[in-house]
Amino acid sequence: MKLIENATAEKLRGGFYTPEPIAEFVLRWGINGSNDFDILEPSCGDGVFLEQLKNLKSKYNSITAIEFDEIEAKKADKIELENKQVINDDFHTYCNNTEKRFDLVVGNPPYIRFQFFDRNQQAEAGDIFIKAGLKYSKLTNAWVSFVVGSSLLLKDKGGKIGFVLPAEILQVSFALQLRKFIAQFYNKINIISFEKLVFPDIQQEVVLLLCEKNGTKEHNIEHIELKDASELKKLDTARLKSPQKKIDFKSNKWTFYFLEQEEIDFLENIAKKRNIPTLGKYAKVEVGITTGANDFFTVPLTTVEEYKLEDYAKPMVGRSVQVNSVIFTKEDWEKNKFSKAKAHLLAFPDRVNLNQNNGAAKYIAHGESLNIHKGYKTGIRNDWFVVPSLKISDALFIRRNNLYPRLIINQAEAYTTDTMHRVFVKPNTDIQALTASYYNSLSLAFAEVSGRSHGGGVLELMPNEAEKILLPYHKANAELLSKIDELIRDKTDIEEVLKITNEVILKQHYGLTDKEIKLAHSIWRKLSKRRLNRGKNL
Repeated sequence: MKLIENATAEKLRGGFYTPEPIAEFVLRWGINGSNDFDILEPSCGDGVFLEQLKNLKSKYNSITAIEFDEIEAKKADKIELENKQVINDDFHTYCNNTEKRFDLVVGNPPYIRFQFFDRNQQAEAGDIFIKAGLKYSKLTNAWVSFVVGSSLLLKDKGGKIGFVLPAEILQVSFALQLRKFIAQFYNKINIISFEKLVFPDIQQEVVLLLCEKNGTKEHNIEHIELKDASELKKLDTARLKSPQKKIDFKSNKWTFYFLEQEEIDFLENIAKKRNIPTLGKYAKVEVGITTGANDFFTVPLTTVEEYKLEDYAKPMVGRSVQVNSVIFTKEDWEKNKFSKAKAHLLAFPDRVNLNQNNGAAKYIAHGESLNIHKGYKTGIRNDWFVVPSLKISDALFIRRNNLYPRLIINQAEAYTTDTMHRVFVKPNTDIQALTASYYNSLSLAFAEVSGRSHGGGVLELMPNEAEKILLPYHKANAELLSKIDELIRDKTDIEEVLKITNEVILKQHYGLTDKEIKLAHSIWRKLSKRRLNRGKNL
């Protein structure tokens, strides 16, 4: 966690300003021929949206702009617009005290984490959440409270918001209640994403969230993806008038809506239709060991030998590149051990039971010279060098993935750090059948939907997300395991592996039709390809 004194000025005010084509498009969509709107921009910066409003020569009733930074507010105030008011204040405070209501709210709210708010801002943001009937969390980012607060400031009979937001709104857990709030509050939702980064300097993928309420009982959503912001010039706002996809209030993530309605319906119904369980029915997924200082506690053989730490060095695997299979064997670990890989986890006893005359004491002293004992995790332990929760799991699940997430049998009985998840098989579950059953197009498609993508095209799944993956478990699938392992060890294209496994796992054992299998496979390919292509643009 960054301390506030180490944060950049841009971080503290969330100051990454909107490209002109985006500001122009959001205004053009929002105003859409109206001439009497009251407009609000809750975080105007130096006035990009105000400049575009001036350039569009659109008619409106009033424009109110809020800006916390005094210097930026003065810049915005110099822009010549009729019926304009620039207020130098925190939006949260303004939101909780104004009685004015608006037809349109537009902007690019700051991306500031909770710990960078001062106490007053935290209290005011909390009040906004209370008014909306939501719970305020310390994980919340400023853009979440800006969206909620802006929504509450719309006029009763209608209103629109158009925001530039981080793409994590579609998938991160701390924005789940925001997604539910938006889905219920608005009747029309459009999401516009971009293949290329809009803010390349901060490696932040963004989307345009365009929402409208109209008092009907319909709640629809649509997604459009453009190459870059320049394509907004050619995008007809009429395309956004009638989103077609019905919002699924049960869905935790909005990555669903990158798909066509047929694909969404398939994912929503296939589990019940074919009686397919989730991974969580057969196994418990937990985070790996949190050492508090991986560079100190995970070491190569050379360090073990230098400090004579053989009594404390346990087999471990910490990186996906150290596992090129679906069965991690003792032989695999031996290969890692005699390479330069950090293949050992140091498991020291408490100070009372520590032999002060061997290399362990010297190595621990070395750690203290590096201030390892003053770290956040190590500093709260009775003996900082004693790593807790040293459990060996039945299987491993890669936390961050490239082509696809892998489930791996831990035959080597190796420990793992929090770069991998630990999978503990439940009673009466065959570990070989479980692992083999995972390697099919349907499970991989659900992995894409369940996880979240990061810069570089990385797919990350947390333990609870991994447990939600549909897993067509069948004991006979164990017969496929050696073949799957052989193919993946030989670096066979996963497409070739899935041709074999889909036929047995999905068709023979769960009765999926060829059409359903083809659809599951196309969904996985579409979502993974989209994610990986984004990584190429970084």
